[in-house]
This record gives sequence, C-alpha cells and structure tokens, in this order.
Amino acid sequence: MKWIKFISIYILVLLAVTAFAQQERKFIRKGNKLYEKENFQESEIQYRKAIDKDKNSYNAAFNIGDALYKQEKYEDATKQFSDLSNKQLSKDDKAKLYHNVGNSMLQNQKLKESIDAYKEALRNNPNDMDTKYNLAYAQKMMQQQQQQDQKQDQQEKEKDKNEDKKDQNKDQQNQDQQNKNDQQQQQQQPQISKEDAERLLQALANDEKKTQEKMKQEKAKTAKARVVKEW
Repeated sequence: MKWIKFISIYILVLLAVTAFAQQERKFIRKGNKLYEKENFQESEIQYRKAIDKDKNSYNAAFNIGDALYKQEKYEDATKQFSDLSNKQLSKDDKAKLYHNVGNSMLQNQKLKESIDAYKEALRNNPNDMDTKYNLAYAQKMMQQQQQQDQKQDQQEKEKDKNEDKKDQNKDQQNQDQQNKNDQQQQQQQPQISKEDAERLLQALANDEKKTQEKMKQEKAKTAKARVVKEW
C-alpha cells in the first residue's frame, strides 16, 4: 500500500510538472508568433508568462532579451543576456548569447565592451561569420572614434595656443600704448635750459644761505635772553 501511495504521488507530481512545462512552451510559442509579427512588447509579456511557469526556462529568458533588444531597450537587453551567461550552457548557446550581448553593447555605443563580447562569442564558435563581421565593424567604429577624439584634442590644443597668442599680442599692444603715453607725457613737460638751471640752483643756494644767517641771528637772541641778571 505504501508503494502504491508513493507511486501515485510521483505520478501526480510528474503530471503537474508536465502540465507546467506544456504551459511554458505554450506561452513561448505565443510569444514567438507575436515576435514574428514584430509585436515585440506583447511577445515579451508572453515570454515572461512562460518564466512564471518555469523560472529556469532558458529559452524564455533568452527570448525576453531578444524582445527587449527589438524594443531598443539595449541596457535591459544587455542585463538580460549577461545574467544568462552564469548558466551552464553549451558552446553553441554561449556563442549566441555573447553575440547578442555584443549587439546590445554596440547599439548602446559601448564599443570596447561589445568587442570583448564578440571575441568571447568567437572563442565558443570560431566559425560564426556574423560575429566576425560585427566584431570587425565594432573595431572599425572604435578606430574612427579614437581618430575623432585625437582630432578634437588637436583642435582644442590649437585653440588654446591661438588664445594664448592673442593674449600675448594684447599685452604687447597695451605695453606699446603705455610706452607711447609715457613718451607723450615727457614731451609735454616744459624743458629748461642749462643757463636757467644754473640760475635756479644759484637762487636756491642764496635762499639757503639767507635762511642759515637768519637762524644764527635767532639763536643769538635766544642766547642773550637766557643770561641770568645779576643783582
């Protein structure tokens, strides 16, 4: 009786698992039909329903990534595919997975990351011509970007150099103008002849002499005033 009961439970579990698997495949098939009709948003919904029935469904998870990619949700698609890379997969499945990671990265302008993904895909399937083509395309785009960056850097350096030259010219012009103004001021100052200069110096010397004599007389008066009168 115990064996009969155990077998009955096993059969019920097996039937339940089979039913869930059938539902999972049903939702995947629905999603595929919608995908072929380019109704990518609805196909994603069907794939997610398949995941609800079987959380380990690799096909449903992979197809969700494809649907996200077609909706131009490249960041989400990259994450979806990258999460699947942790699973135990065949080399062929890994090649397809990393090929799609590379495509998502490329569309998101992450060129270095896309190149790395394509190389990983080729390690698992060296004969995949589509991946080889995409790798060459990504490498060419990266080369063009590097050349553009170098050109832009050179233009920035030339611009800074020209700005420095303009500043130097402006400083020189200001200095020349200042020198010109100084020369004009010197020219506007009254000029004195040698004879006038000598007479001026003689007059100053005479004034100095008179001042000294006057100071001597004042000192003499003061000295007399300070004499103590004797009674």
